[in-house]
Amino acid sequence: MAQGPIEKKTGFGHLFAAAIYSAAGARRLLGEAAFRHELLAFCVAMVIFTVVGASFFQYVAMAILFLLLIAFEALNTAIEEIVDRVSPEISEMGKHSKDLGSFAVFCLIVANAGYAGYVVVSRFI
Repeated sequence: MAQGPIEKKTGFGHLFAAAIYSAAGARRLLGEAAFRHELLAFCVAMVIFTVVGASFFQYVAMAILFLLLIAFEALNTAIEEIVDRVSPEISEMGKHSKDLGSFAVFCLIVANAGYAGYVVVSRFI
C-alpha cells in the first residue's frame, strides 16, 4: 500500500518531535565508547575544578567547550554512519571523510584538555 507524503509537524508538535529526535541522538551517541570516555573525562575535570576552586566562569567555559565536543562527536558519528551506508567497501574517499571527522573531534579534545590544564595550573600560580 502506498503511503502519502509525511506531514510536517508545526508549532508545539514540532518542538516536541524535535526534542524526541534529539533524545534519540543522545541515546545513539551514548553507544559510542569514545563519547563515554569524553563524558568521563568531563566529569573528572569538574571534580578537579571543584578541588582547585575554579571560578563560576571557568565552569561555564569548560561546559561550553564540552558541549562543542559533544556536537562534534555527534557529527563525526553521523559522518561515519553515512559513509558506512553509502560506501560499505573500503574507499580512499570514505577513509578521508572519517579521518577528517576524527581530526575535528581530536582538535576539540585538545582544546578541552588545554583549557582544563590551564585552569588547574592557574589556580596554583
